[in-house]
Amino acid sequence: MKRRILGFIRIIRPINGFMMSLAVLVGAWLTLSETPSPLLLQKILLGAVTAFTLSGASMTINDYCDYEIDRINEPNRPLPSGAVKLEESLILASMLIIIGLAAALFTSMWTALLALVSLVFSVTYAVRGKRTGLPGNFLVSFCVAVPFIYGGFIVTNGFDYKLLFFSLMAFLSNTGREITKGIVDISGDKSHNMRTIAVVYGERFAALLASIFFVASVLFSIAPPILGLVSVWFIPLVAIADIGFIISSIALIQKPTRQNAKRIKNLILLWMMIGMIAFLAGK
Repeated sequence: MKRRILGFIRIIRPINGFMMSLAVLVGAWLTLSETPSPLLLQKILLGAVTAFTLSGASMTINDYCDYEIDRINEPNRPLPSGAVKLEESLILASMLIIIGLAAALFTSMWTALLALVSLVFSVTYAVRGKRTGLPGNFLVSFCVAVPFIYGGFIVTNGFDYKLLFFSLMAFLSNTGREITKGIVDISGDKSHNMRTIAVVYGERFAALLASIFFVASVLFSIAPPILGLVSVWFIPLVAIADIGFIISSIALIQKPTRQNAKRIKNLILLWMMIGMIAFLAGK
């Protein structure tokens, strides 16, 4: 029983879901100009629920679609290991989608529409996008960047242009992470004709391209303090994240192996988390 419960928890990737929820909070926090009312606070919390549940649904659907590949690449994951059955994963994903879209609908029509678009993009990636290589990576990164904008939508019912920098930084860093994941999954991807960067051009080229996206994200992090969009408290925390991105890029280029790429992709998640905390501190 414990193994099955852990399987259901692992398949939704709660850390990823927490980061998506945090991104919504960051977007809302950066957009607020006054103390939020109880109703607005409720909507922001509903936004965090939407981000967490739709992220979990997307992860579950992705694992369902990648079942055969994961039998090679990640045999210990919940589905290939048997901890969660295939039909159970679809039921779980459906429940999470219902909860997420309902929370979005109770927030506003605009947020419901944005949540639906993001869900369509993530499902498209799981079903077909991964086979396309870089365009598929962009689909995933779009879904990672949207929660910042989503948080702003909750507060203003419109697009706040200053969130564009933060969304773009998330988009770039996550694209690099997705390319890095392609190095990790290269064996299974090759066997199923997936057109990832690592499969088509090799691990070293994939490591170099991923690093370009990481460094691009670092360069964009310079803009918010220069433009006066954040306070001085943003700088020390984002500096930690930026140094982490740069060191990880160098390490990946020097050793573009599956084991090292797996370590780097986990570190990138940490630098992205610190980056989001920097956004919160820099309000």
